[in-house]
Amino acid sequence: MAAQDVFDRSMDEDIALGNMWYEQEFKRSFTLLDMVGFSFSIVTCWTALSGVFIIGIQAGGPPVMIFGWIGVCVFTMLIALAMAEMCSRWPVAGGQYSWVAMLAPPRISRQLSYITGWFMLTGLLAMGAVNNSFGSNYILGQVNLVFPDFVIERWHTVLVAWAVGLFSLAVNVFAPHALHRLSRFVLMWNIVSFIIVITTLLATNHQKQDTGFVFHEFRNTTGFGASMATIVGILQSFFGMCCYDAPSHMTEEMTHASRDAPKAIIMSVMMGAVSGLLFLLTLCFCMGDIEATANSSTGVPVIQIFYDSTQSKSGTCILASMITVIIVMCSIGLLAEGSRSVYAFARDRGLPFSGLLSQVEPKKKIPLNAIFLTVAVQLGLNAIYFGAKTGFETVISIATTGFYVSYSLVFFARLLGYFFHHQASSFDGPYSLPLPVSLGFSAIGLLFLLFASITFNFPSDAPVTFQSMNYTSAAIGLVTLLSLLTWFTTATHRFVGPSDVKHLVVNGIGSAQTLQPTDEDGSSTSKENNGKIFS
Repeated sequence: MAAQDVFDRSMDEDIALGNMWYEQEFKRSFTLLDMVGFSFSIVTCWTALSGVFIIGIQAGGPPVMIFGWIGVCVFTMLIALAMAEMCSRWPVAGGQYSWVAMLAPPRISRQLSYITGWFMLTGLLAMGAVNNSFGSNYILGQVNLVFPDFVIERWHTVLVAWAVGLFSLAVNVFAPHALHRLSRFVLMWNIVSFIIVITTLLATNHQKQDTGFVFHEFRNTTGFGASMATIVGILQSFFGMCCYDAPSHMTEEMTHASRDAPKAIIMSVMMGAVSGLLFLLTLCFCMGDIEATANSSTGVPVIQIFYDSTQSKSGTCILASMITVIIVMCSIGLLAEGSRSVYAFARDRGLPFSGLLSQVEPKKKIPLNAIFLTVAVQLGLNAIYFGAKTGFETVISIATTGFYVSYSLVFFARLLGYFFHHQASSFDGPYSLPLPVSLGFSAIGLLFLLFASITFNFPSDAPVTFQSMNYTSAAIGLVTLLSLLTWFTTATHRFVGPSDVKHLVVNGIGSAQTLQPTDEDGSSTSKENNGKIFS
């Protein structure tokens, strides 16, 4: 592609961003291939499923894992298609909360956008902590495999998770210019590792399970009835298929965001669905004794499956190390994505110390303060595991719930805006769906996401005790309370969302849809804001 062509396209994206009253402050370096690699490294369903494989083993077994995954992927594809057209129309780092601000009726758009922003950040920051912990589990699991006398303690897990988070911090701070190149490497590593792992397991395992075990044999050690256990088992699939909004938060660093970001969203979901299904099938056929696998001293059932199949500690460590590299690269991506989201929300004055958090380091063109805040929150969430295992399990549920609630609020705003005749009947970006299809996908997606968000609050074992209780509902209630408290105390007079001024001048007549805070008498106020342009 000619350099002049890339420059022209970047200028077009800068203009589109300016039409939403934002300045272009980042360097646009991500191409479509780069963003597919970046997004797939975060979605990377097959490694995510390996991190929560024990949930499926205990709640329903292989049939629930396999068919639950297929069902979740079908609904997720509909959601991704609907989200892609919003990303194409409004390619801005705020992602979900920015779309809500545009889609919802003006009377509630700022409030709904603000709440969406809090849930979005909750999901992103918590997911970064969860991924750090997964990396720690894989590293310590290999140590336990090689040295069986080594007993994994909670403090080991926290310290190694911190090391993963600090490594991600170092890459994001000292080598931000290499992120797009690193994304290409991760894409190739991901694909090659997937092929090697699948092929090795199928070739070395000589005592595979039969089809009845994989597709029919229901296993339930949760203490719940079959229906409840099935719902709990599907949580594995909900977690595995998540974070596919990643390209939307990196749009301000893409050379052709409005065209390529939607493609990256859809492609990452498709790749994740196929790789996740094949990986689950392979693990289920190659699984040994299900109780021994679930109670492996490594703490990672997948490592136990690797060892049972290969009968080689070195071979198992090679396979597990391939996944570990992907998890660490995912931590780097989640920190980059999370910090851009923090920056965007602060740019709209949605956070305390917004002026500080929305600053961009002029030389490296990165939101340095937002990066430091993001990693600090991640490490703080990882530290919860010092105190209680149940507390960090709640963090896992919060991570997925934050994403799913923010997704559902987007579709709620989409439908609400349409029925109240607020928005245009269809989107006019490079990627758009026919109106009936768009509304249908939005309605189906909303129902699916609400169902998923409710199930994240269920405990995973019965009888429910103080130790096994799921505290997700309390944590989500705290996030909601915090967002409402900050809204009424500070944000109601400060928070501003994006503005759609694409048709700012039409036949010499100015028109703009703006989201500015209002005074008590309803008149709008105009304030200076880092990275935001006000007239």
